[in-house]
Amino acid sequence: MIQLKEGMKAPVFEGIDQNGNTVKLSDYTGKKVVLYFYPKDNTTGCTAEACNLRDNLDTFLKKGFAVIGVSPDTEKSHKGFADKYALPFPLISDTSKKILNDYGVWGEKKMYGRNFLGVIRTTFIIDGKGIIENIITKVDTGGHAKQIFDIYNQ
Repeated sequence: MIQLKEGMKAPVFEGIDQNGNTVKLSDYTGKKVVLYFYPKDNTTGCTAEACNLRDNLDTFLKKGFAVIGVSPDTEKSHKGFADKYALPFPLISDTSKKILNDYGVWGEKKMYGRNFLGVIRTTFIIDGKGIIENIITKVDTGGHAKQIFDIYNQ
């Protein structure tokens, strides 16, 4: 597995969102994309992160950003999560973990003294030409939008 770095071409992806729509990176040519990977729908940290991005979506849109979430949950799980919290952006279901693996965010984690495989919470900012501009590995779930805006001094 390749370790992605800033300045590299982002892996192309295609997946199905909570509404049954196909979402591809190429759909966002010319826009910056906040591609955030999260472990699980309806968990405390993931809900805080999604709601923080939702609450700042107008600012993201005004600044030319699109927001896309990815987790290994099912389309049905994403639909319930998006409906419950009024999440207006695509949540891609990656049950095969292809996108997760392509971006290097499926890996070993440690919690409560045990090791297991899971999603390593990470956000990639991809420019309009498909190049990774920034990678955020220490995500502040409750203040994630501010983390991103601070990078761009916005």
